[in-house]
Amino acid sequence: MKSLIEKAFFLKKLRLFNELDLEILLAIAEKLHEDDYDANEKVFSSGQVANRIYLIVHGSVQILDERMKPMTELHANDYFGDESLFNEQPRAYAAVCKSDTLFLTLSRSHLLSIISECPSVAVSLLQSYSQQLPCRYKGASIYA
Repeated sequence: MKSLIEKAFFLKKLRLFNELDLEILLAIAEKLHEDDYDANEKVFSSGQVANRIYLIVHGSVQILDERMKPMTELHANDYFGDESLFNEQPRAYAAVCKSDTLFLTLSRSHLLSIISECPSVAVSLLQSYSQQLPCRYKGASIYA
């Protein structure tokens, strides 16, 4: 995935970004970084500082709790690490690639610069994010 337009169209497929206009998606795409991981490679550990969101272009990732027990498996067009966009807490889970995986990543600082240039991005992201909270925390108490 090389061109900005390819990255923007990929973003449009994701629930987190699908309400945004192409112009804004292109601005976000410009700030994305490509990362290739091999099968069984650790993306991050529980307790690690969180500062970016991971968008899965292809491949699969297993999400593990702090005891390294599997919680879920994510695939192309899924994303994780989105909590790092809204807080600066350490990761509460680990992520390990199940297969060779290509990510597009967006750092918190890049997102904040996009929001400062176009505040409507924040509103769109928060609306999308709040609509999915119940399913993102299925089985977990958000008051614990």
